[in-house]
Amino acid sequence: MKALIADDEPLLAQHLRTRLRALWPELEIAGLAANGIEARQMIEDMKPDIAFLDIRMPGLTGLEVVQALSPAARAACRVVFVTAYDEFAVQAFEREAVDYLLKPVADDRLALAIDRLRRPVASAPPDDLLLRLQALLPKAVAHLSWIRASVGTEVRLVAVDEVCYFQAADKYTAVFTRDAEMLIRTPIKELGEQLNPEHFWQVHRGTVVNVRQIVSARHDALGRVSLKLRDRQEAVAVSRGYGHLFKQM
Repeated sequence: MKALIADDEPLLAQHLRTRLRALWPELEIAGLAANGIEARQMIEDMKPDIAFLDIRMPGLTGLEVVQALSPAARAACRVVFVTAYDEFAVQAFEREAVDYLLKPVADDRLALAIDRLRRPVASAPPDDLLLRLQALLPKAVAHLSWIRASVGTEVRLVAVDEVCYFQAADKYTAVFTRDAEMLIRTPIKELGEQLNPEHFWQVHRGTVVNVRQIVSARHDALGRVSLKLRDRQEAVAVSRGYGHLFKQM
């Protein structure tokens, strides 16, 4: 079988490809698409058996990609939506032919999707599934864009995209940017719920990292993982519970 992965976040696309290779080695990953327009064209040209589509992509959303396919391509390709939306929509589609995975995809959930994809094609009408999925998804998700952080007696307005990582610090949360360390009063658990999960990953009970800052993941002899960031000198530790996000190929 042949599959296509479409996601505008290269690190997330590579992560999914790595886990698919580990859990389903006989599956051929035919290509990676960086946006919805690319994805639609690649499905038409390459005729994959399966397409793992991000919901939100430049050009066309994952839903629009499926709707824009020719009847032949839609009939031949089974779609798995991969997105950052909440678990209620996921639960609603757990028994359907079109699967729905949350980012970053956990191995146990991906294994369940693989098991379903190996079974004969379900008989649920694709159009009906798309309409029900559209009804469940919110039209827009507002994520935190700016934070007010304290540096001594000064309060700074910081763009979330400039943050390298957040770390719990007693009753506060420490904010690390390229050239500063600041404090905010928002607990890290509450903060994590406001951040875009496609851009910020929890890697430890008290640490949330900007994915776009990650340069590499180092594995030591004891199996511990630490991250090298682009704009910070210190390494960021990854706890064992989140080590699967950085498994080696």
